[in-house]
Amino acid sequence: MGLFLLALFLVAISAACADEEAAFIGVNIGTALSDMPDPTQVVALLKSQQIRHVRLFDADRAMLLALANTGIHVTVSVPNDQLLGIGQSNSTAANWVSRNVLAYVPATNITAIAVGSEVLTTLPNAAPVLVSAMTFIHSALVASNLGSRIKVSTPHSSSIILDPFPPSQAFFNRSWEPVMVPLLKFLQSTDSYLMLNVYPYYDYMKASGAISLDYALFRPLLPTKEAVDLNTLLHYTNVFDAVVDAAYFATSYLNFTNIPVVVTESGWPSKGDSSEPDATLDNANTYNSNLIRHILNNTGTPKHPGIAVSTYIYELYNEDLRPGPVSEKNWGLFDGNGVPVYILRLTGSGTVLANDTTNQTYCVAREGADKKMLQAALDWACGPGKVDCSPLLQGQPCYEPDTVASHASYAFDAYYHRMAMGEGTCNFNGVATITTTDPSHASCIFSGSAGRNGTFTNTTAVAPSTNSTVSGGHSRSLCRKDFYGHSLVLLLGFVLWTAAYL
Repeated sequence: MGLFLLALFLVAISAACADEEAAFIGVNIGTALSDMPDPTQVVALLKSQQIRHVRLFDADRAMLLALANTGIHVTVSVPNDQLLGIGQSNSTAANWVSRNVLAYVPATNITAIAVGSEVLTTLPNAAPVLVSAMTFIHSALVASNLGSRIKVSTPHSSSIILDPFPPSQAFFNRSWEPVMVPLLKFLQSTDSYLMLNVYPYYDYMKASGAISLDYALFRPLLPTKEAVDLNTLLHYTNVFDAVVDAAYFATSYLNFTNIPVVVTESGWPSKGDSSEPDATLDNANTYNSNLIRHILNNTGTPKHPGIAVSTYIYELYNEDLRPGPVSEKNWGLFDGNGVPVYILRLTGSGTVLANDTTNQTYCVAREGADKKMLQAALDWACGPGKVDCSPLLQGQPCYEPDTVASHASYAFDAYYHRMAMGEGTCNFNGVATITTTDPSHASCIFSGSAGRNGTFTNTTAVAPSTNSTVSGGHSRSLCRKDFYGHSLVLLLGFVLWTAAYL
């Protein structure tokens, strides 16, 4: 049922994206994986899962080329370490746009540029040049007639909002007003949006019991358990909406009332260490499933019902190379092989795809794999792996093409489906990879193909595997640590509010 329900997840995304006024769900793509797929594999996964909006943490050339002619909406990013140079030089900004945007459009559908990430809270020395960097980037786009097509903004940690509970009392940290006021003026004048990273997981962790897990996870609440903002009489059933509305109220406090919010990061970790007991598969599944339904239903927030709050899930892949606690490595929807980390519960969130993908993933030889290693893996699959390799004999349907890679792909896929596509069953010492493209050809029908029923049996034979050592990474502030830096006043205010009204 795994990929079938993932299909539901991303069909709903596709339906939402058909109307640009409707909210969409996108994904963040981090690259700190020891087994990071190549860009073409990443794009194949995006296309197979109907993901139409992505955010990159840089402007990687190979990824942007792979995204060309797909129609996928791409947000590229100016890394924090390039911000000072761009913010101090119009020509440097123009050169950045030329190299990282103009070189790829229109083939690659770049629709937004995120200038830095959580700059105010993670790189405060660059804050004085943040708005100038955004302005210079925008000016370069205008000079190329792209000013209205590509939006410019910067993602903020929600911790820049002080006293967010109740939302109507929220305001931005006043020490940042010299930056926030011109920043909001820029967003308003360019018809852009406020990028906000919203992590109820960290709000819940910091609150030490003041926020219930059900409230953080979008679980249904009894009316008596809903949070009521007595200033507005608005009822809040989840942390996400409360934080987004806090941002709306904070902007209105500075006399800006027509700037939409796009949530550039939100998610829940599926695994944690002993100090993170609520980072579990079930909680991650619950949060992301409920979040996706909430966004795609165009529910909006209590302050702005029916107004789209498009959101990028953090993140596409688990990033095992990220530093920090165990949870930092476990925010992904998929592992590096494209296998779902958990099965999203999305019944009723959209129309089922015509091509049911319940068993439509395949295990094939990795492109460029060493032929000797492929032969050894093929021998194992047809021997200890107990795969029926008779279709590979001369004169049989899968003999042609008579190459090690082709024969290995057939054997790998047969083993993969014999083992019910279990974790680790498509590795073969690193020479195999998972794909969503059916490798069947002519009369050679692979296991799991629509033209064949796979046979799933239990066996004690386990495919050989090893760990890859490829590395990669991106810049993201650890643990939404800024939230942990919130003042005691914030927590105390929320405790008093919840004590009175929950």
